[in-house]
Amino acid sequence: MSQEKLAHFVEAQAKVFGIPGVAVGVLLGDQEICVSHGVTSLANPLPVDEKTLFHLASVSKTFTATALMRLAAEGKVDLDAPVRSYVPELKLADEQAAARITLLNLLNHTAGLDWNLVDDGKGDRSLDGLVAKLPELPLIAPPGTRPSYSQAGYNLAGRVIEKVTGLPFEQAMASLVLEPVGLSDTVYGLAEVMIRKFAVGYNRAEDGELHPARPWGAFREGARADNPGGGLASSVSDLLRWARFQLGHGDGVLPTPVLHRMREQTIGLRASSLGDGLGICWFLHDLDGMLGMGHGGSGNGQFAELLIVPERDFAVVCLANAGPDGYPFNQSVMRWTLEHYLGVVEQEAEPVPYDEERARQVVGRYEIDAMCLDVATDGGRLTLAVDIKPEIREASDEEMPPGYPAAAIGFLAGDGDEYIITEGGLKGQRGYFSRDDNGTVIGADLAGRLFNRAVQTT
Repeated sequence: MSQEKLAHFVEAQAKVFGIPGVAVGVLLGDQEICVSHGVTSLANPLPVDEKTLFHLASVSKTFTATALMRLAAEGKVDLDAPVRSYVPELKLADEQAAARITLLNLLNHTAGLDWNLVDDGKGDRSLDGLVAKLPELPLIAPPGTRPSYSQAGYNLAGRVIEKVTGLPFEQAMASLVLEPVGLSDTVYGLAEVMIRKFAVGYNRAEDGELHPARPWGAFREGARADNPGGGLASSVSDLLRWARFQLGHGDGVLPTPVLHRMREQTIGLRASSLGDGLGICWFLHDLDGMLGMGHGGSGNGQFAELLIVPERDFAVVCLANAGPDGYPFNQSVMRWTLEHYLGVVEQEAEPVPYDEERARQVVGRYEIDAMCLDVATDGGRLTLAVDIKPEIREASDEEMPPGYPAAAIGFLAGDGDEYIITEGGLKGQRGYFSRDDNGTVIGADLAGRLFNRAVQTT
């Protein structure tokens, strides 16, 4: 592997996308390289290095899932048991669903739970407090029937860890996973982040200016309810160590068969950029016949990606501190490393020509609890915009990341309901529209999440 070539590419791409600070790490067999570019902060610049902390956001889920797998291997939990076996106070909007949801449903996003509860900054912001509010969370499908990415599901899994171990979630994670693997710079909470070098997140305004993201990561004061699904901060060097653990044999944390079970497909995914299927937490990819297992994270002004290819003893980590451009930066680095180190060239999907009749069938607004997705026709093209709901922005006393303005999408060949975003910060993301028995479009999937149709425009 050439560190010089990787460093040159990373620097060039960081400049193309205007990212203040980035860090990239690659494993290939016994070789390991880390490269970085830019600074931790525009106002108080320090050079980014392999020890600089970034917010991992949803990459945190891979740690939570591994901890639960350890508890399963030790006979303390059963993945097929109802969650109520461990959290008997669990209530949901539907009693039958509350009784049926299993730990595996939480770990492979088939619990039928909507994305997450809106954090209004009030009341109990612990995991126990989250469980008490879960009856307010919409249910989007019966348990076990389809995948839909849920932060709330992983936060509920964190409460299971607390109940089974008798420890606060963060302490339990330290003893179950972080300390045994030797991850000294993988931490929860601002108290731990602030004593290490860390990257400030940035969001780009409409005028192109970068503004510091507040709050940092998910670390609102007193808020712990999102830690299982997205609360970790870490560095490239620690994430490469985490990748080595996942490529190994369990290293005293998990029996090898249990570790490897996490990369076995539990359910398929349709038209998703996240992967072709889900294992236990890991998104699974077919890379020219090789298995890839990965997870991404999208935080406030920060983006993280981790991809592992066990057959080639390969892993790549990308961390960037600007939104929305951190996402396409990370994707460009992932594609480059796969091509240059493994010879895997991604084939871009090509949309079919615009079809006015089909476009009008999908025009409208689609919603999850905190976000809305708007599909519209614009001058002979179909567009998609994603944003936090206006009423949630207005009610919050904290800054929120900007949404993704309307960008062109195109239908893909096949049944005509699958699409790809062809421009903007989400370029390359794929999804599909779902229909009821009468053929009416009732939902849109994007980034693994089902947005239910709220308003139909004719």
